[in-house]
Amino acid sequence: MSTHAKRERLLLADLLEAVGPDAPTLCEGWNTRDLAAHVVVRERRADAAGGLLIKQLVPRLERVMAEFADKPYEELIQLIRTGPPRFSPFSLKQIDEASNTTEFYVHTEDVRRAQPDWTPRELDPVFQDALWSLLDRTARLTGRGAPTGLVLRRPNGQTTVAHKGTPVVTVTGEPSELLLFAYGRQKVADVELEGDKDAIAKLNETKQLGL
Repeated sequence: MSTHAKRERLLLADLLEAVGPDAPTLCEGWNTRDLAAHVVVRERRADAAGGLLIKQLVPRLERVMAEFADKPYEELIQLIRTGPPRFSPFSLKQIDEASNTTEFYVHTEDVRRAQPDWTPRELDPVFQDALWSLLDRTARLTGRGAPTGLVLRRPNGQTTVAHKGTPVVTVTGEPSELLLFAYGRQKVADVELEGDKDAIAKLNETKQLGL
């Protein structure tokens, strides 16, 4: 249990268990039961998970997710905790760390920040650096739909270009907050935006960020 992904997996499972199956999330139209079903299907049903990326497969994904959402909530939590089966690519440590660190961190915040009594979570510098590395690798993918130029900047000055274009908006914050912004959680991300006011408004309202 030494990797960031495995730690975030357990934190997500514990949080989902604590708030129950009917709690709100930041994922539009999903409660915690729906989110748990999504996490399980993504890891365990590759035949359906393709719908996350391919529009033609969305109906199948929705059917399979509905089937899993009908399972006992406790079973979904246990499936998240135990992780993917051996035949899943996510069972490989390198793929797990590269793909699931972001997945589980973002979804944990989807649950945490949707609750009325949520408080900021303090993250250690090593984890912040890990999140920055993941963000830097995927910035152009998550920012490809941005309506403006988009630069992401850490407080220490490190930057990555998420989208080329003008006018440019520079978003500054800790890697954990920049990650949430880049994945379409602009309204809850603790960041500062610099640039043209109209461009900032467009960026804050767009639903085209993320995967």
